[in-house]
Amino acid sequence: MTETGTTRPGVTERGTLDKAAAENFPVAPFFLPKDWRTDLMAVYGFARLVDDIGDGDLAPGGADARLLGVSPAEAEDRLVLLDAFEADLHRVFSGEPRHPLLRRLRPTVRRRALTPEPFLGLIAANRQDQLVTRYETYDDLLAYCELSANPVGRLVLAVTGTSTPERVRLSDAICTALQVVEHLQDVAEDLGRDRIYLPAADMKRFHVQEADLATKTAGASVRALVAYEAQRARELLNEGAPLVGSVHGRLKLLLAGFVAGGRAALRAIAAAEYDVLPGPPKPGKLQLLREVGVTLRGEG
Repeated sequence: MTETGTTRPGVTERGTLDKAAAENFPVAPFFLPKDWRTDLMAVYGFARLVDDIGDGDLAPGGADARLLGVSPAEAEDRLVLLDAFEADLHRVFSGEPRHPLLRRLRPTVRRRALTPEPFLGLIAANRQDQLVTRYETYDDLLAYCELSANPVGRLVLAVTGTSTPERVRLSDAICTALQVVEHLQDVAEDLGRDRIYLPAADMKRFHVQEADLATKTAGASVRALVAYEAQRARELLNEGAPLVGSVHGRLKLLLAGFVAGGRAALRAIAAAEYDVLPGPPKPGKLQLLREVGVTLRGEG
């Protein structure tokens, strides 16, 4: 390991956390209590970094690999990096982690009595991304979302001290929906990574070939498929929406924002007539605020 304590790790950490600004809804918005914001950003830093490792989007220069103790010869091997990251995660619970984002996570884990399981799920999802690039059925995709998305909602509930079995169930529905929405927005980008998250059985049903996803604009079959998957995501959001009414205060506004972010993204996809291939349809701030209001009123 080299360069710990120099400016380089700080640059790496800051670059990862800066990506929070690009999310559909703020990860730790200003209206939350300061201690919640601190802990949610620590969780976000972990989730963002593990995704960057899995997607090959680490900052150039290899600082993250060095921090994790990975040699330059293996710094491009995502599975090696994920294994090293998992080993460093275990140090959060039983030692002193090497990476600054994991050192930042350690006080949160202790303060909120968090367990390793949701963090391990996120690592497992990114490990799966290196080995599985197609999903045969919708159930297969849901099993992936159980690893890639649902742990985030469970961590939010744990950090805010509001976790119950029923809230976890509702949160899982919301998080899975948000993951499906993101996959719909990013069909072209994912294909560029040789990944397709549209279930193969559904593609066959709508007569969509992989080549159809590589065009500049979507044909009727692709649009019909995207509309079908969007409706599934909408139903999951509606299933999970009662979570918002089960809490109070600023947490209610945060959760309403997550649901509203998904609903606004679905409206943007519909407004694009389900043509997601030119680039991800994104909702405007006004649309997002409208959806927040609708969700808070329970009108979704």
